[in-house]
Amino acid sequence: MSQAPTHLRIHQFAGLKPGPRLLVTAAVHGNEVAGVGAIQRVMALIDSGALTLLQGTLTMIPIVNPLAHRLQRREGERNLNRNLRVNPIPQDFEDRIANRLCPWLADSDVLLDLHSFNNPGPAFAMLGPRDNDGDLEPFRHQAAESALALAVGTGRIVEGWLSTYALGLKRRAANIGDGSRRMALQQDPHYGVGTTEYMRSQGGYGITLECGQHADPQGPEVAFQAILRTLAQLGMVAPDQVQQADPNRPVELLQLYEVIDRADVDDRFEREWASFDALALGERIGTRADGTPVLAPFAGRIVFPNSKAEPGHEWFYLAKPSDRVLT
Repeated sequence: MSQAPTHLRIHQFAGLKPGPRLLVTAAVHGNEVAGVGAIQRVMALIDSGALTLLQGTLTMIPIVNPLAHRLQRREGERNLNRNLRVNPIPQDFEDRIANRLCPWLADSDVLLDLHSFNNPGPAFAMLGPRDNDGDLEPFRHQAAESALALAVGTGRIVEGWLSTYALGLKRRAANIGDGSRRMALQQDPHYGVGTTEYMRSQGGYGITLECGQHADPQGPEVAFQAILRTLAQLGMVAPDQVQQADPNRPVELLQLYEVIDRADVDDRFEREWASFDALALGERIGTRADGTPVLAPFAGRIVFPNSKAEPGHEWFYLAKPSDRVLT
C-alpha cells in the first residue's frame, strides 16, 4: 500500500460579523461520499458570491478519513466514527485523524455530519438525546438540535443511538474476544462515541444526516440542500437564498432501542432487508449459525441491516415509534 495520507484538508469561511460556528463534515467513512461534492458546491457558491455568508464561521472538511477514502472503503485501519476521542499515544491512522478532528469539533457550536448507508432506503436524520443530566450523554440543546433535524428536510428522524449502544456494550463486554485491538475497542465504554456524540460532550450539538444509499444519485443533492438549510437555520445565510424544506411534510420519528451483533459468519438474514423495512411482532429476521431463530421482539422497523457484517460487529438495529415531540 502507498504511504498513508499525512494531512487533512480543511476549509474555513470567517464572516466579518460574529455568529454561530458551524462545522460540516463528510467521508468520515471513506466510501460515504455524498457530502464530498456537496461541500465543494457550497464552497464554489461562496467563492463566486452567489451565496453570501452573513455572520459566523463556516468550517468544512470534505474528506475526514482520507485513507479510507483513498481505499474506497468504510475504514482505513478501524472505524473512525466509533471511539472518537483524543489519543495521546495514537495506535493507528484513525487515532491520528481523531487527534486533529476532535479540536475542530470542540471549537465549533454546531455540527452537520454527512453520511450514507449500504442498503437502499430514503435519507434520514439522526439526532441526540433529550435534555438530561445523566451520566451517559448529558445534554442541554434539545430544542435547537430538534429544529435543525427538522430543517434539513428528511421525512424520517431517528433518535436513541448512544443509549442503544450502551445496551450492546454490556453484552459485548462479556465476550473474551481474540485479544486484538479492534476487539478491545469494541469492548471499550467509549465505543459508540462518534462525531456528534463527541460534539455534544464538548457543549455543542449536531446531527448526522444519512443521505441515502451510497450510490443513490440523489444523495449529493440531499447533502447539498442540507448544508444550505443548516446555514439558513442558523442565520448564516439569508433564507431567500435557500430552497426551504416543506414544514407541513409528514415526518416519522423513530427510536432505536436495540443493536444485534453478528456472532458467526454463518448467521444469515431471512431475506434481503432494507433500512426501515417494517417488522411485525415475532417476525423472523434471521437465523443463527446453530439454527436459532432471530425474531422481532416488537413491531417496528429494521435499521442498517448488514449482511456482510463481521462476527462481533453490528448486524442490524431495531427501531420503534418514538413518543418524542419535535417542535
